[in-house]
Amino acid sequence: MAWHALIDVSRESEEPLTAQIEGTLREEISTGVLRPGTPLPSSRQLAADLAVSRSVVVEAYGRLIAEGYLEAVRGSGTRVAAHLTPTPALPTLLDDGPVPPARWDLRTGTAHLAGFPHREWLASYQHAVRSAAPGTMDYPPLSGAAALREELARYLGRARGVLTTPGQVMAVSGFAQALGLLCAVLAEQGIDRLAMEDPCHHRQRQFVREVGLRPVAVPVDAEGLDVEALARTGARAVLVTPAHQFPTGATLSAARREALIRWARDQDAWIIEDDYDGDLWLEHGTRPPALQRLAPERVVYGGTASKSLAPGLRFGWLALPARLLAPVERMRSHRDLGSDVLTQLAFAAFLGAGHFDRHLRRQRARYRVRRESLEQSVRRFLPGVRTLGSAVGLHAYLRLPRRTDEAALVERALRRSVLVRGGRRYHARPEQAAPALVVGYTAVPRTGIAEALQELGTAYAELFAAGRADGCA
Repeated sequence: MAWHALIDVSRESEEPLTAQIEGTLREEISTGVLRPGTPLPSSRQLAADLAVSRSVVVEAYGRLIAEGYLEAVRGSGTRVAAHLTPTPALPTLLDDGPVPPARWDLRTGTAHLAGFPHREWLASYQHAVRSAAPGTMDYPPLSGAAALREELARYLGRARGVLTTPGQVMAVSGFAQALGLLCAVLAEQGIDRLAMEDPCHHRQRQFVREVGLRPVAVPVDAEGLDVEALARTGARAVLVTPAHQFPTGATLSAARREALIRWARDQDAWIIEDDYDGDLWLEHGTRPPALQRLAPERVVYGGTASKSLAPGLRFGWLALPARLLAPVERMRSHRDLGSDVLTQLAFAAFLGAGHFDRHLRRQRARYRVRRESLEQSVRRFLPGVRTLGSAVGLHAYLRLPRRTDEAALVERALRRSVLVRGGRRYHARPEQAAPALVVGYTAVPRTGIAEALQELGTAYAELFAAGRADGCA
């Protein structure tokens, strides 16, 4: 393979050519410029590139192999030794650091990607590439390709009840980018605080703080966001998850929806609706329509393919009120030049052909079975624990008995190779929150859910035996 490598030699130097090549490679490897596993040109190719004898390169490579800097793999050539520096796990917006190894991973947001529609997505991507018109590969419109915005407007109206037009739809690289843009626009309008549900994802709260707004916690109960408490904060913008509150699973009641819209109109305020997993409504009957349709002039609707397809696509969308479209586009023009156009066109084809609807029906059927298995296992192995909220999405909120030591339960579960998160981490005041577990049920095999919950139940029983939960002597 004719790999390229940035290596140079000087014939004016008194240092031998072999030593120059050897020294350059050793330094680049030691400083991390050449990463473990990086392929290098063959000795013949590098000799030709540097106009030196092949024996010079062979000798340099041989010394570095002997010292452990390089490794020669039959059929694969010469590479930087893979053992030199272990590749660290890179953090994401939703991570808290290194993830401990466990047999059963019950964290949230870790969808089981075996159901990804590989064939349909590949066909859609091929269609996008083959049908691309002249100029398609130029910089895309800031709000996205026209074909995608048209398909999204149709889909959101049909499946979510969103009242919008193609001109008010924006394609984004996931909801994190969208939230950053919206916070910046809010700050321009003199809004320095963003009301957020309590509990909510703690890293999202941190993200809002880091992009320049002050998060204000507003309590959530079985009906969703407490609108009266919101009104007392004096905030003029709020971020909500009305279809499936994260993490409690509550669905915003009809009365609260109407109250929230009245608040927005009375206070000249903005509502950001994060419909992060509303595609995966598992309960019988139709999911509630988007909050946005009640006040399209006040509500920004945000959706994402992260939960329904794959987080790695980094693809999402906004339906913006007309008054916000120009400010958000202007803010985006300062930060990037639009999202990947081929992914946009592929998703437009994916939507237009009905693949997305068929995929969601299959996913809902899969996840419904998993959810039922989870609830049965909770009843069987975790006596006294209640599953709260609606059956939607990729996780369930398990309320523990009042005096349960949540942290101790999470620790004991990990000893039994079950990785699960406690609910208090998502509260603005963890010390005041009732103990709970937030359980993802889609990343483990279906048959593994009962096994994982059985091990979790054993850890739970150990707490009773140790006198660290309700019902203990």
